[in-house]
Amino acid sequence: MNSSLMLRRFFCFNSTTTAVAATSSTSSKKKPLVFLGSPQVSSTVLDALFEASKAPNSLFEVAAIVTQPPARRDRGKKLMPSPVAEFALDKGFPSDLIFTPERAGEDTFLSNLRALQPELCITAAYGNILPTKFLNIPPLGTVNIHPSLLPLYRGAAPVQRALQDGAKETGVSLAFTVRALDAGPVIAYETLEVDDQIKAQDLLALLFSEGSKLLIHELPSILDGSARLKAQPQDDSKATLAPKISVEESWLSFDQEASVLHNKVRAFAGWPGTRAKVAIVDSENGRHNIVDLKIITTRVCDHSIVQGDEVDDISYVKDSLVFPCGRSTALEVLELQLPGKKVFRAAAFWNGLRGQKLKKL
Repeated sequence: MNSSLMLRRFFCFNSTTTAVAATSSTSSKKKPLVFLGSPQVSSTVLDALFEASKAPNSLFEVAAIVTQPPARRDRGKKLMPSPVAEFALDKGFPSDLIFTPERAGEDTFLSNLRALQPELCITAAYGNILPTKFLNIPPLGTVNIHPSLLPLYRGAAPVQRALQDGAKETGVSLAFTVRALDAGPVIAYETLEVDDQIKAQDLLALLFSEGSKLLIHELPSILDGSARLKAQPQDDSKATLAPKISVEESWLSFDQEASVLHNKVRAFAGWPGTRAKVAIVDSENGRHNIVDLKIITTRVCDHSIVQGDEVDDISYVKDSLVFPCGRSTALEVLELQLPGKKVFRAAAFWNGLRGQKLKKL
C-alpha cells in the first residue's frame, strides 16, 4: 500500500501542471505543503512529513522543498547540494521541485512558489529571512520549528546559547512565522531537561526529533485552521536573544570559572569549537613551544586535585588534563585536538609530551 501511495505522490510531482494538477485532480485532494530547511537536522522533519503524507488518511502532500543553494564542501573542492536537498533526492523527490534561491524574496522564486498554490509552509532551520511577500502566499501561514522555549532564545543559535548559559531545561516550540524574529504565536511546545554533558549537535538533533513529532501531532489543527485560534501570543517582555556564534568567541579564558568554560565547550562543539593556547616547556632547557589546542570534551573537576608547582601548571590526573581556572575551580579536559591532527584522548597527548611540562597561557 505504501509503495503505491508513494508512486502516486511522485506522479503528482512530475505532472506538467504541477500544483494545479495536485490541487484539482480528483485522485488527490491533499493540501499542498512546502517545506523549507537546509542542514542535516532539518532532514528529520522532512522525513517525518514524507512518512505522514503516505498515510491513507493524510491531509497533505509535500509539494516542493526550499533549501540553501549548493555550497562547496570537502575543503572547497566540490559543489554539493544542502543536506536536505541530498536527502530529498535520495528519497526520489523530483529535482525540479527543489528550489534553491539565494534569497527568499527573489521574484522568480516567489512566482514559482505562487504557481504551486501551497496551503501551508513549514520551516526548520532554513537559514534565510522570509519577507512579507513570501509570508503572504500560503493562506494557512508559515509554521516554524524553533529549538527553544519561546520567547526564550530567539535568533540564530538558540541551542548553543542555552548550553552556554548552563540552562537546565530547554525545549522546542511550534510557532507561526511573522516578520519579527521568532516572535509569532506559539501553537505548542515540548520541554526537555538538559544533561550537563550533552553537546550542541546532540541536543539540536534531539530537539528537532521531538519537534518533528510535535509537528505531525499538530498538523491536523494547523490544516483545519483551529491552530490559529488556539496559538498563544508570546510575552515579549520575557524574550531573550540567541545571536549567531562568531569564530572570535571560540577562545577559552581560564580566568573564568570551570563551569563557564565547560558550558562553552559543549555549546560550541562542532563549529566553531573552542580553543586554548598552551605552552609546552622543555624541563631541561626551559624552552617554550606555544601550541593551539582545540578542546573537544571536558567536565568540571568536582574533587581535590594535585596542584602543580605554579598556578599556570596543567597537571594530569585520572586520564584528564586538569586546567586551573578562576575562583579556585578546575576544568578536566578529556579529549583535545592539535591543528591538522585527529582527536586525542588526554592520556595519549600527555604520554606524547615525554616528561615536558604543560602550562596554560
